[in-house]
Amino acid sequence: MDIKCNDTLSVSMHRVFNAHLNEHGTVFGGEILKIVDGEASVTAMRVARTTVVTAAMDHVQFLHPFRLQDSMCMESYVTGVGTRSLEVFVKVIGEHLMTNERFLGFTCFLTFVIEDPQKKLKYDRVVPQTKEQASLLAGYEKRRQQRRQNIAHQQEILESITVDKPW
Repeated sequence: MDIKCNDTLSVSMHRVFNAHLNEHGTVFGGEILKIVDGEASVTAMRVARTTVVTAAMDHVQFLHPFRLQDSMCMESYVTGVGTRSLEVFVKVIGEHLMTNERFLGFTCFLTFVIEDPQKKLKYDRVVPQTKEQASLLAGYEKRRQQRRQNIAHQQEILESITVDKPW
């Protein structure tokens, strides 16, 4: 069964306040990642309709800083589906509220997995509705293969990491 990209779309607006800023006067990266993960989970749940967990966040790009007097518009939508996993693309568009100037500030992809191993996605294909969506959906399989390679490499690294006390 197919699902249209726009049927998975989630959009939210966030105003930048002093509490979000780091010592450079820009939004702390961890704050952006927290909001992005929450936003993307809404998109993932719209497709899965069951509990999902964040499995990966990759292709993370902090492109332009967000400052006071900016807003952050987060848009997320599904760019690929597997049997029990799905990929969500998130972009954050900034707007200088005093000048109306807009800019692309952040992008990333997140992978979500259905928590219950007995459940599966009912969709097997995402249908793009814009040029942007078509472009991102076209790269899904390549990104999926890269994640599989990264998992194998990460496993090698994890095998050398200890949890013993160093002292």
